Amino acid sequence: MIEVLPVPGLPEIGPGDDLGAVITDAVAVEPGDVVVVTSKIVSKAEGRLVKADRQAAIESETVRVVATRGSTQIVETRHGLVLAAAGVDASNVPPGTVALLPVDPDESARRIRQRIEVRVNGSVAVIVTDTSGRPWRRGLTDIAIGVAGLTPLVDYRGRRDEYGNPLVATEVALADEIAAAADLVKGKLAGVPVAIVRGLSYHQSDDGARTTVRPAEEDMFRLGARDVLPARRTIREFTSEPVDPTAVRRAVAAAVTAPAPHHTVPWRFVLVEDPQLRRRLLDAMAAAWRDDLVQDGFSTESISRRLARGEPLYRAPYLIVPCLLAAGAHVYPDVRRAQAEREMFLVATGAGVQNLLVALAVEGLGSCWVSSTMFCRDVVRCELDLPVDWEPMGAVGVGYAAGPPRSRPSRDPEAVISVR
Repeated sequence: MIEVLPVPGLPEIGPGDDLGAVITDAVAVEPGDVVVVTSKIVSKAEGRLVKADRQAAIESETVRVVATRGSTQIVETRHGLVLAAAGVDASNVPPGTVALLPVDPDESARRIRQRIEVRVNGSVAVIVTDTSGRPWRRGLTDIAIGVAGLTPLVDYRGRRDEYGNPLVATEVALADEIAAAADLVKGKLAGVPVAIVRGLSYHQSDDGARTTVRPAEEDMFRLGARDVLPARRTIREFTSEPVDPTAVRRAVAAAVTAPAPHHTVPWRFVLVEDPQLRRRLLDAMAAAWRDDLVQDGFSTESISRRLARGEPLYRAPYLIVPCLLAAGAHVYPDVRRAQAEREMFLVATGAGVQNLLVALAVEGLGSCWVSSTMFCRDVVRCELDLPVDWEPMGAVGVGYAAGPPRSRPSRDPEAVISVR
C-alpha cells in the first residue's frame, strides 16, 4: 500500500540550515521512503531569498521569454524549466524579499538525500518540487525540479500492452506524479513543506530532474510569442529531407492574412514541386543573369561570384515563387498617385512574403528569399507558364536547415526610431 504522509511542525528554515537533519528530527524516515521537499524551504536554506523587486528578480532568472499577457510572463529559466515568473515567489517570505529557485535543484536533492541516508542508515529518494501551470489546462500542480535516488522517467517504449500493441511514445513522468501526490497533503496554505511517500516501488537512479526537460530540438511548441519573428532567419544550407507540401500550404494560408489595398488579394504563390522544372527554371534564370552581367562588362571571376549568390536556391529541396497581381489597383492620370498606388501593392506583397517566411519558420522549415526572379520576369513567366500580369517578386528556397544560421549583430531599434 502506498501512503502519502505530511510532515508538520517543521521550524522556520534559514540560510545554512541542514534540511536532512531538520526533516529526520521531525519524522521517522524509513529506508525506501521518497522524501518530497518544497523548493521554497530549499531556497531558504541555500540563501536564495533576496531583497529585490520581483520583476527585476524575474528578469535576472530568465533566459528566454516564452509568452506575455498583461503582467503575467511565462519564461524559460537557466534550469531549462518553463514557468510563470521564472519560479520567483513572493509568498511565505518576509516583506520586500522574494524567493528564487535553487541554483541546482538536482544537486540540492542529492545533498538532502545523502544527509538523510546517513541518519536513517538506509537508502531513500528525494524530490524537490515547485508549482507549475499547464499550457492547455487550468489549475496548478506540483512538479519535480530536483530528483535524487529514483528514475524520474519510466520508459515503456518498446514494450507491448495487453493487446500486443507496441508502445512507441510512452514515458511516465514518475517524479512529477509523486510531486503532485505529495502536494495533496502539503497543500498551498497549510504550511507543510515536506511529505513522505511510503510503500512505492521504484528503481534507484542517479538521473536528475534535468532529464525530464524536453530538448529544444524535440519541442514542437518551442516558439513562444516573442520568439516567432526572430525565428525567421535566412538559411543557405539545407538537408536533403523532403519538404511536406501541406506544411507549405499552411504557410501560404498565413501569408495571405497580410494587409492588402482595396480588399484585394494581390498575392500569387507558385509552388515549384517538380524537381526537373525547378532545375530548368534556375538554369534559365542563371543564364539570363549571366547575359546581363556580360553586357555590363563584368569579369568572368566577378560574374561567377555574383551567380554564386543564387546557389542556395539550387540546394533547397523546395521552391516558391511569390508573385504580385495588381489587377485591383486604381488607375490615376498623374504620376504621383499612380506611383503611390503601385507602392501600396508592393508593400502588401512584401508583407505577404514576410508572413510566408515567418510561417515557414513556425513549421520548422528554413528558408531564404532571393530577389533574382525580379530581374528576369519574362524568363520566369515563360518557364513556369504564368499569366503576363503575374509579376515574380523573388524566389524562396525552402527546406530543413543543415545547420544554424549565420550569426548577425543585433540591431538597435532606437537607431531607426524618430519620435515627434
